[in-house]
Order: sequence, then structure tokens, then C-alpha cells
Amino acid sequence: MAKHYTILHNQFPSRHTETLVAMAVYHKDRLDWVCQAVRSILSQTYTDFVFFVILDGEVPAKMVSELKDFAFQDNRLVLAQNEKNSGLAASMNHALEWGMTLSPEYFARMDADDESVKNRLERQISYLNKHRNIAVLGTALTEFDEQGRQVGSRTMPASHKQIVHMLPRRCSLNHPTVVLRYQVFHDGYRYDSDLNNTQDYFLWIELASQGYVFRNLKDKLLNFRRVNDFYKRRGFSKSVNEFRARLRAMRQLSRLSLFNLVYACGVLTLRVMPAKLVKLAYRIDRHFLERFVKH
Repeated sequence: MAKHYTILHNQFPSRHTETLVAMAVYHKDRLDWVCQAVRSILSQTYTDFVFFVILDGEVPAKMVSELKDFAFQDNRLVLAQNEKNSGLAASMNHALEWGMTLSPEYFARMDADDESVKNRLERQISYLNKHRNIAVLGTALTEFDEQGRQVGSRTMPASHKQIVHMLPRRCSLNHPTVVLRYQVFHDGYRYDSDLNNTQDYFLWIELASQGYVFRNLKDKLLNFRRVNDFYKRRGFSKSVNEFRARLRAMRQLSRLSLFNLVYACGVLTLRVMPAKLVKLAYRIDRHFLERFVKH
């Protein structure tokens, strides 16, 4: 595989780590939020990890400087840069390929505008160590707005059966919260770098169809940033990819039904409606999801 990124800083002292945490940074990311995200990982109660932060193309010089300062202060942070803006899937694939040499057990996701709760990794890694059959572990999350005010939460179905049952209708894991066993990648699976969005949804469908076991913790272990344009950002391309993912899930998981087809078409129609209607639908969805999960 051709290498399309450069290591800017790597003083990680070990040849092995239990967990690789990966985060991509873009030129439009807010510096204060990126710093908050980095601090939330470096201050985790769990410590056996390397934190691979990849700059996806050119980013402001101030951002690079701040991240290098973090790397000099904590040698668990490895800083890399893509030759050009390649997208989240390619960035995560670069991170996991780089991490192969460290023989990690786990691969943890992090986003540059979110904040991990202090015991997030300890809680997830401990759970995975005790439940060896689980390959993909997500958690619930708390939603905050740009001013740091709590505006909601998102609790996904807990059991493998529920998660897979819902896949033809929705992506039933919160991607920024997920920790995967590295064995998944040793088995040859990767994010689809041809997709500009919904890469996680397609990956979960592929893994579910191959029998990998999923689980969601109900603990809210991530503070998710729901910015003002959150509803507008779900544009036509993302809507079409979500529709394609639902159709694939129906086929690969043998869940093709009139209800699932109508649901997929309904969501696609909703996505192109005004942001106010999308926002209302989002709130209704959260309400029914919470009720479903509680049962």
C-alpha cells in the first residue's frame, strides 16, 4: 500500500501498546475544540495507548504548533500529516496501518470537536478484556452545543441482536465512541476510502454480515459537539450514501421488507427538507430511540 502521509513527530518510547487512539484534524476545525479533544484523551485514567493524530491536508500553522507542543509534552501523541485532504476513512486507514507495528489489541476512535469522559477508555477496554467475544464496542453520548450547553443525548441499543436488527434502518453505533478489536483489521477489513461520509455505517454492515459481535454501553462516555449547522451538514451526498447503506444492510443481513424500504425512502425524502423539519424529526427520533433502548 502506497504511503500518502508523513510522520511529523514521533517520540513514542515503546514497540507495543494495548490501544491505538486515532483522530483526524481538518483546516476548518476550531483550535480550542481540538485542544479540548486532545486533552481529554491524554488525561484518561487508562494510560496504555498511543494517540495518533493526523492532519488531513493543510491546516493553520497555529494548529500545527499547538499539536506539536502537546506531542513534546506527552510522548504518547504521534503527529502525522496527509499529503492532501483525503477524508476521514483514508485518515483512519493510515492510522491503523501505522499502528500495526505496535501490535495493539484495540483501535479507538476520537473526533476533533468532541471530548471523551475521563474514564471512557478504561471503561471500554476493561469491558472488552472481560468479554472476548465482542469485536465492536460503542457507548452512549451527551450532546453539547457550541456554547458548551447540554442539548441532548444519544443512547443506542445495547445488545448485538438489537444493534443488527436496527442496521437496515439506522446506523446503530455512535462512531466517535467506538473501540474495535484490532483483529478486525488483521482480518482484512478497512473503512471504504472511496466514501466521503457514512464510512462507519458501511463498515458495521460488512462486519455484521460476517458474524462479528457488537455491543453498546449505556454509559455516556463522550461529549459530542452538535454545532449550529449540524442539520444542514446532512446534505444530499450523505443522504444518498445513507440510503445506499440501508439497502445494503437489507440485502446482506437478509432484512429486505416493505417496512424497511418505506423507512429508507422516507428518511431520504426528509433529508432534503428544510433544516427546521430535519431538526424536529431528529428530536422525535431521539425520543423514540430512548424509549426503545429502555426496554
